[in-house]
Amino acid sequence: MNGRTAFDLLGPLPKGTTVLEASAGTGKTYAIVGLAARFVAEAGVDPASLLLVTFSRAATKELRERTRERFASAAAGLADPSSSRDPLVAHLADADPDTVALRRRRLLQALSDFDAATIATTHSFCQRMLDGLGIAGERDPDAVLVEEATDLNAEVIGDLYLSTFGRGGSPSLSPGEARKAARAAIFDPQAHLAPDDADGTPAADAAAFAAAVRAEARRRKRAVGVRDFDDLPALLHGVLTDPVHGPAACRRVRDRYSVVLVDEFQDTDPLQWGILRSAFHGQSTLILVGDPKQAIYAFRGAEVLAYLDAVGAADSHQELTTNWRSDAPLLDALAHLHGGAALGHPQIVVHPVDAAKKGSRIGGAVPLRLRHLPRAGAGPLGKTGFPAVGPLRGRVAADLAADIVGLLGGGQTVDRGPGPRPVEPGDIAVLVRTNAQVALVHDALDRAGVPAVTVGGLSVFLTPAARDWLWLLQAIEQPHRSDRVRLAALTPLLGRTAAELDGAGDDAVAQIGGRLRDLSAVFAQSGFAALFERLAAWSGLEARMLSRAAGERRLTDLRHVAQLLNEAAVAESLGLTALTRWLTDRMRDPAIGGVDRSRRLDSDAAAVQIATVHATKGLEYPLVYLPYAWDAAKNPKPDKLLLHDADGRRILDVGGPEGPGYNERKKRHDDEEAGEELRLLYVALTRAMCQLVLWWAPAYSTKAAPLHRMLLSRRPGELAVPAQERVPADPDVAQRLSAWAGDSELVRVEAVGADPIVVPEWTPPQEEVGSWPPRGSTATSTPPGGAPPTRR
Repeated sequence: MNGRTAFDLLGPLPKGTTVLEASAGTGKTYAIVGLAARFVAEAGVDPASLLLVTFSRAATKELRERTRERFASAAAGLADPSSSRDPLVAHLADADPDTVALRRRRLLQALSDFDAATIATTHSFCQRMLDGLGIAGERDPDAVLVEEATDLNAEVIGDLYLSTFGRGGSPSLSPGEARKAARAAIFDPQAHLAPDDADGTPAADAAAFAAAVRAEARRRKRAVGVRDFDDLPALLHGVLTDPVHGPAACRRVRDRYSVVLVDEFQDTDPLQWGILRSAFHGQSTLILVGDPKQAIYAFRGAEVLAYLDAVGAADSHQELTTNWRSDAPLLDALAHLHGGAALGHPQIVVHPVDAAKKGSRIGGAVPLRLRHLPRAGAGPLGKTGFPAVGPLRGRVAADLAADIVGLLGGGQTVDRGPGPRPVEPGDIAVLVRTNAQVALVHDALDRAGVPAVTVGGLSVFLTPAARDWLWLLQAIEQPHRSDRVRLAALTPLLGRTAAELDGAGDDAVAQIGGRLRDLSAVFAQSGFAALFERLAAWSGLEARMLSRAAGERRLTDLRHVAQLLNEAAVAESLGLTALTRWLTDRMRDPAIGGVDRSRRLDSDAAAVQIATVHATKGLEYPLVYLPYAWDAAKNPKPDKLLLHDADGRRILDVGGPEGPGYNERKKRHDDEEAGEELRLLYVALTRAMCQLVLWWAPAYSTKAAPLHRMLLSRRPGELAVPAQERVPADPDVAQRLSAWAGDSELVRVEAVGADPIVVPEWTPPQEEVGSWPPRGSTATSTPPGGAPPTRR
């Protein structure tokens, strides 16, 4: 196959297998639905022969809506092409009148028959194909499909641990170690388990136990007639590649679908690519749309190597070359930062894109700001010569809050249509790597009075509200312990301050303890719901929370946790001690039990959005803050490793740091992880529409951080980005960052001093006091001038 060429939506319709590379912001969904409309209108493809595949339910819903809208708008435009400004309509109308009328009839018929088109997740497509293949595909027609067989897997792990290690003597694996290895193996069913050549060692026992759990879980699922989502691709792949029935099964699948478009293909894996390759490659029109620079889900089983394998097999490799998201000055600044860099693989390179938006929508501001901190100011230096990472993170969070307060009060404007207006909290997103960093930023903004919300499916069990409830339940359980009573009193649930407690002394603690005993009696007599109602009335919870900046968000979380606690107490007949343990378990592992744990949104559009980078893929924001792209602190010896061997085989090492071959495998693991971290940085940087604000800070782990490596280990335009780069002394850092910025007017390097960071409190403009929608409202409409982030 030849190199990449620019994709033209209005050019010849693709044939054979095409890989369409869609860099961030280049409008891949627009291209996909435009191609679908052209195949229907021009090529006469029946909607029932059209297959659109993506990787999540939310993306599937959006793709379905966008496809229907595209068919409808094109059909409406063809009714009077002269009045339409749509380039696709103009293209479809460039024919004789009879042909144009035929194309419109096809689109109208496609709208009428829209439900015949298959627009589905990968797993849903696999299920449909297995059902449609009859006996050849459905080995167990009565099997019940579940999202995940959590309870069955836990039962298998417990049973096998007892049968393997419960016969006396000292087991080589603790129950926790065995459980961790087995869960990792079940979660990643395609990976080869390691070590496999270390008989007689605890590491080998862990791998053998994990393999046995995998096999037994599969056997039991078949025995009880259950299958989960991960089983579906494996089953379909097995059918399509079966030496006897496979060719006939592939023909039946191809006979149903003549055009296949796959979205987010960089998130595929070898099994899913194998299904598409067996069924469609070389026989049907297969269009694989994705961006390897945004391949950030290796921990979920995605493999960017499968994407690159498809590139090698494809008949054509094209790319979208116009960015519709970011302003031209910002794109130029990003090109200065990471243009030409290879993100973990020589074939995954940041290529230049054209800007559809030539000017800047943020008045007079530098599109990329880089703030850097010294070693001083974050406490004493350790033996490594660096401050502890915790205080350093705190300083960055404080500096970020101060910067946002200054931005909101500094007269900066942004134009999101119809004209410039002052920047509002809802224009700003703060993107971080971990949930702990989410909490750190949220607390800093909360103290500054800036409304902030966490977005992107964060579990409510990871929020401060869960901690508040835990402290209160512990105090209700043991109201005689003054330390627990004081902790509970300081939560928003009771609303006392440290100054109040200190001033009132032991009498206040005793009084609160008495109230907590009353709540314990209410729980014993009437249940948790009654406890919450009594607590809310006693402490004035609602009025007190709604009077605070960002209080509505915190109140929503507190109520959500309360509802989950009540449901658990009722469903499982839990007493106070058991309920406290239930909450503790879910705070440690939010995935337990499959409860409705994702945070609920209140009136969030008018607040600063805080999210992990993974949660923002596909979203865009006018101003993006990246406070922790310098922070690469992690466990130096993780219990499990994910890597590929020299033959490209996916390896999951569950033997732990003491296992034979661990250090060699960890080197491969670290190299692959370093590449994925660069891709995560790319995703974060490309969420911005108008401006980016970055931080650099000197911790021991900074040497492996993606931003540090991109800034200081390569010259602009160079391909290779080393996995590590030494952290220079503070004067050298300032000099090298200034040299990196050069005389560019698009980049500004800003030094943060060693003095304590003072964060002023933000006072909203008078007309914006309150929130949008008004407090107590459940409306989700867009606030004036504050559109929520959109997908493109």
